[in-house]
Amino acid sequence: MESVQNIKQRFGIIGNDEGLNRALEKALRVSATEITVLVTGESGVGKENIPKIIHQFSPRKHAKYIAVNCGAIPEGTIDSELFGHEKGAFTGATTTRNGYFEVADGGTIFLDEVGELPLPTQVRLLRVLENGEFIKVGSSKVQKTDVRIVAATNLKMNEAINKGKFREDLYYRLSTVEIHLPPLRMRKQDIPLLFRKFASDFAQKYKMPTLRLDDDAQQLLEQYRWSGNIRQLRNVAEQVSVLEKKRILDANTLHNYLPNMGSQLPAVIDGANKEADFSSEREILYKVLFDMKSDLNDLKKLTHELMENDNMTSVQKNNTELIKKIYGNEEEDNETLEYITPENKSLNHNPPPPINQYDYAETVIEEEPLSLLEKEIEMIKQALKRSNGKRKMAANELGISERTLYRKIKQFDLQDDEID
Repeated sequence: MESVQNIKQRFGIIGNDEGLNRALEKALRVSATEITVLVTGESGVGKENIPKIIHQFSPRKHAKYIAVNCGAIPEGTIDSELFGHEKGAFTGATTTRNGYFEVADGGTIFLDEVGELPLPTQVRLLRVLENGEFIKVGSSKVQKTDVRIVAATNLKMNEAINKGKFREDLYYRLSTVEIHLPPLRMRKQDIPLLFRKFASDFAQKYKMPTLRLDDDAQQLLEQYRWSGNIRQLRNVAEQVSVLEKKRILDANTLHNYLPNMGSQLPAVIDGANKEADFSSEREILYKVLFDMKSDLNDLKKLTHELMENDNMTSVQKNNTELIKKIYGNEEEDNETLEYITPENKSLNHNPPPPINQYDYAETVIEEEPLSLLEKEIEMIKQALKRSNGKRKMAANELGISERTLYRKIKQFDLQDDEID
């Protein structure tokens, strides 16, 4: 059996990472069998090399090898591409066409991005895996094929299955043996080797001296996350080789070619918390609006009674709770509401002048109501007072999260003496 080192030289694979070596060993072991293989790993890690190795060291190596990018074929034509179609099967089908499974009979088919297959096509593929049968689009004739299937995906298949985007039975048929390729950030010792290989290739291609890294630049390469993996590293090496005049690259220069270098630390972005905060903001605004509407209706009611009844004392006695609600309850300060009576010597004994409806309308227009912002601040203050400064209780009363309440206190610059 071929050694892993020979495989690397033959297929141009660079690196000594343990995870990479393990993946190549598994590919060599399964190549002599007919087992279906699923290759997993992030985009750009080199998954396309594994099916080539499996085919070249299998008994099918002299037969056809076809690679199909399932994600690049439109959903409407994917069945025709894979299984073929009969003449007249659909608009534009002017001739009979053989699909990949018919053309590759006796060989190997590599289905890249298999997780992108639509569900009806997954059913057809499952039939091929189970008994080697397929039917062309527009035909009723069952045909046989003998192909070795190697599939690859960068999706988390368990999540796709849970969301109903991929059939569980098909997943288990495809992943008889699963080969995982590690991302480049987990192969730090291989990064400088790969960069030197790419720099040498581009120096020959563009006929210029080979680019080299100083120690700081090499360290920067190893620290970078490389979300695009080997494909991204190759692109950076090509850019730097072409654009930089200096052939010794330092860290400052390399930094300019690494996107988002300033935000390499992992960021915790909780979408659920953001959505909850937005919901809390919306709820408190609704509450403010409803309260303002209620106050306005109460004010209209009180005004209506004053307009119909000249006896202000009687109106006040009958609407004590309403007046407290509109103008504020002072019971927390141990003060009592004083009625306007003739016995109250501090007030004018003359009866109030009759209220003119149009005069009142002018008064209402001139008086500036509380804004939404002021009303919101007042509600927060009152809730904090009623809870004796306990912010968790106040947040529950307001119907918002404690985190949102803390942010509101900071936003409105509420001092301790205002909320305690």
